[in-house]
Amino acid sequence: MHYAGLCITETPPPPVDSGFSQSLFLRGKAYSPVNIFRGITGPLPVTVLNYTSLRTKKELAQLLAKERFDSVQIEGVHLVEYVDVIREVCPHARIVSDWHNIESEIVWRYAETAGDPLRKLMARRTAPMIERAENRLLRSCDAHSVVSAREREKLLLRCPDARIHVVPNGVDVSYYSDNQPVGNPAEILFVGSMDYHANVEAVVWFVASVWPILKAAIPGVVFRIAGRDPSPEVRALAAPDVLVTGTVDDIRPFYARAGATVVPLRVGSGTRLKILESMAAGVPVVSTRLGAEGIELQDKSDIFLAETPAEIAEALQRVLTDKVLADRLRSGGHALVNRLYDWPIVAAQLYSIHTGLRTDRSR
Repeated sequence: MHYAGLCITETPPPPVDSGFSQSLFLRGKAYSPVNIFRGITGPLPVTVLNYTSLRTKKELAQLLAKERFDSVQIEGVHLVEYVDVIREVCPHARIVSDWHNIESEIVWRYAETAGDPLRKLMARRTAPMIERAENRLLRSCDAHSVVSAREREKLLLRCPDARIHVVPNGVDVSYYSDNQPVGNPAEILFVGSMDYHANVEAVVWFVASVWPILKAAIPGVVFRIAGRDPSPEVRALAAPDVLVTGTVDDIRPFYARAGATVVPLRVGSGTRLKILESMAAGVPVVSTRLGAEGIELQDKSDIFLAETPAEIAEALQRVLTDKVLADRLRSGGHALVNRLYDWPIVAAQLYSIHTGLRTDRSR
């Protein structure tokens, strides 16, 4: 059966043949003062406004008119304004929305933890607008994919008739496994986009609350923060024992020399690629429960879960000094990603959703 699919994405598509015949990558605009003001006053949140433009709508319409697509996948609520264009120009195509997370959940959680009163107020104003956009997306698309069963249940409470499938995040296991680990027991790694508020909050909190305890327990230990566009708050953390790298061309050497990775997230939604990458690279992971949310993990077997500063410091100390424990976490995590989260496995699940919609239409 010949299948033609288009993926409209806000981030570059994964390096795997997922079956789409074409992809359209939409790069979001900066948080301009105009968009921030429009987002505050509504009805569309700034996160949607940043990815919406008349020029892009025109380019999308031209692409849809040029080739007949069986289905079109859009990557999340940020692209909700393009649904009407797809329906108008390509009415026969089925639309699948791929949810990386529940964006409104992230903003509601941020509103609970934000220390700055103005940011808290803006988050409380923005969250319900994002929720309304998500509900519109739930009603407008033919099918949806989410990364965890927990998120499926939450969205079904909003829209019981929505067709929602669980398709987990994936990782190219062989890409990370080919990198032979060196394993420096005195180095802890955090990986992520360092302009993303959840990551910024995590490392700032970790350095302030966990790092002093761990340094006292393991003299000479180093914390490395690797990721693009570090915010001013992250750059301010730089010290002889806290290394801020900024953008790196290849993250694998950083995984290779890490004794452990830490995921001290207290805000967020979806599932964390940094955990899957670390496991594929054979690096033990210590994480909060929210950080590991949505991934099928066994505590002390695949990952080490901890919450308070004292618990996280103790967990990292144990992983860095107990070779038996570290080897068990490496082995368990690597087996898990091989079994459930390798890209070919995930891509096959997503492809079956699209071809299933085509089969349904032909009946």
